[in-house]
Amino acid sequence: MMEPYVIHFAPLQGYTDSVYREAHAQIFGGVETYYTPFVRLEKTGFRNKELRDLVPEANTSASLVPQMIAVSPEEFRRIAGLFRESGYRHADINLGCPFPMQARQHRGAGILPYPDEVKVLLETIFEFPEIQFSVKLRLGWDSPEEAQALLPFLNGLPLTHLTLHPRIGTQQYKGKTDLSAFSRFYDSCTLPLFYNGDIRTLPDIRSLTRRFPRLKGIMIGRGLLSSPWLATEYISDTPLTAQEKIEKLSAFHTLLLAGYSFRLEGGEHQVLDKMKTLWDYLLPDAEKRLRKKILKSSRLADYQEAVRNLIYDTSITAGQ
Repeated sequence: MMEPYVIHFAPLQGYTDSVYREAHAQIFGGVETYYTPFVRLEKTGFRNKELRDLVPEANTSASLVPQMIAVSPEEFRRIAGLFRESGYRHADINLGCPFPMQARQHRGAGILPYPDEVKVLLETIFEFPEIQFSVKLRLGWDSPEEAQALLPFLNGLPLTHLTLHPRIGTQQYKGKTDLSAFSRFYDSCTLPLFYNGDIRTLPDIRSLTRRFPRLKGIMIGRGLLSSPWLATEYISDTPLTAQEKIEKLSAFHTLLLAGYSFRLEGGEHQVLDKMKTLWDYLLPDAEKRLRKKILKSSRLADYQEAVRNLIYDTSITAGQ
């Protein structure tokens, strides 16, 4: 059997903070590296929640790489300086975010139609020789040819790897991934390449690794949010039983609730609102009636009872 590919946890704003990453690493594992949601520079400096998310004492279980989003060398320097001062020696550069608010300012995927701006931005890596950089990008903003046109330049940079999500920015997360465009990029890429995008099941991973055997990693975001055991099942080549999933989900949820209860200062309702966001993705095939009870809970005690009822409904996890 071929050695399993390395699995990385993609960053998702509002979901994969340090509380989530630590709980996932402790309960499920199977992930080589977790990436932070992108850190950005605002007029007043850095947001407190991003600073809190980076501190080493909040990230003891998960191997972590911070990610930045920037439009200019000045922004790049400030953010990379923060990473360096925080003790990080690896960092990821976001050229893939499709959110219009960022893209309009030529951040994330919005910079891809402007190759001169990309080059000026990325050449700033040479000012930080103590940090090893990687880049996460999309096929382009308007056209899949945009990343392809940048590839000779990217191949010449001392990057640890590239991660490509084969959609254009204007698609957001809709429509199909473009595996033909990914294949063209893959064929011309001389850097280690990771695949990211629409991986939800073990057959999805195996199909990609068969088609692209030179891949050096698989990055999964929403697929791990919905089935948090996916990475460990793939790495171990052993599916979890329904009972194992139930036990791990229960322990995972308990850790998350404890972590957010400690971190959030707005009381029960703030914790409840945060816990409900888990169900934007988690167990999407669960019975709608059970999910509805979770989302309609107005007290934490009612929420916890609704979650127990859903998790212990073994028909949900048996087929995941």
